[in-house]
Amino acid sequence: MSETRFDVLGIGSAIVDIISRCEEDLLASFDLVKGCMALTSADKAKQIYDRMGRAVEISGGSAANTMAGIASLGGAPSFIGKVGKDKLGDIFRHEIEAIGVDFHGGRKAEDLPTATCLILVTDDGQRTMNTHLGASTTLGPDDIDEARVAAARVIYIEGYQWDTPKAKEAIRKASRAAKGAGRQVALSLSDPFVVDRHREDLLTLIREDVDILFGNEEEIFRLYHAGDLATAIEHVRGAKVLACMTRGAQGTVVFDGTTTTAVEAFPVDKVVDTTGAGDLFAAGFLYGYTHGRDLLGCAKMGSMAAAEVISHMGARPELSLRELLLKHGL
Repeated sequence: MSETRFDVLGIGSAIVDIISRCEEDLLASFDLVKGCMALTSADKAKQIYDRMGRAVEISGGSAANTMAGIASLGGAPSFIGKVGKDKLGDIFRHEIEAIGVDFHGGRKAEDLPTATCLILVTDDGQRTMNTHLGASTTLGPDDIDEARVAAARVIYIEGYQWDTPKAKEAIRKASRAAKGAGRQVALSLSDPFVVDRHREDLLTLIREDVDILFGNEEEIFRLYHAGDLATAIEHVRGAKVLACMTRGAQGTVVFDGTTTTAVEAFPVDKVVDTTGAGDLFAAGFLYGYTHGRDLLGCAKMGSMAAAEVISHMGARPELSLRELLLKHGL
């Protein structure tokens, strides 16, 4: 086995989030499905942006957010993603490296802008995301450094990548490299619509390569056409993976081939913005997992990290997660 340099290597879209509060009627005016992510054209993205109120720009992207969380916990993360030759690309690179994530961007996209995600947050804290993928669509097999993959304990893949054929090839290459090096592969389902669009591909990937699966209740139910928790657990166990099913205020269920572990949601005074909740749960869980904690401890870390990120706007921690671990005895 190769020397270990990283706890987790994330592969995903390098995105700058533009976040604003909105009323429900704005979602309706663009036929947006509340709480979900939709891919959008540059023209529609501009239309939505023009209707947005005061906004905050923060580097994001699902897997990148997870790596940011692992860095905040004191771990050693790396991230592979593509940015454009523009100001937002420079911002993304600076921010992710400044927080302690090893960033491997490969060759910058020449003609496409850095990806952006317009995030509309309603009064109940639910986020509705509209993503223009831009330069992130150029991620391909040539951007996968197999030596970097082999140097990470776990490879973490975001399900959003299945929307571009070249990214699928990149993921397959990374998965093969990880398995060849004796490493593990983790997959986040990312969004219910991702599951609907790519269900068969995802099932094949899970069956052949995935060791750890992350998804919320709706995503896992849709993946296995399950109507209840018991049926979903039965299917996941059949796939022989370790699965983490987040259930919002109901907490999280973690199950493998033999055991089921339920963890309550970590208390939070007020839910401000749910953007990044799943990403940060994965960060806490994977940090614990790569540092020898049991499943209960991993899930508690994930729950704590998710609680921090939903207590403010934006999908990355504002407080040191390492200090919160110490404060709460985790």
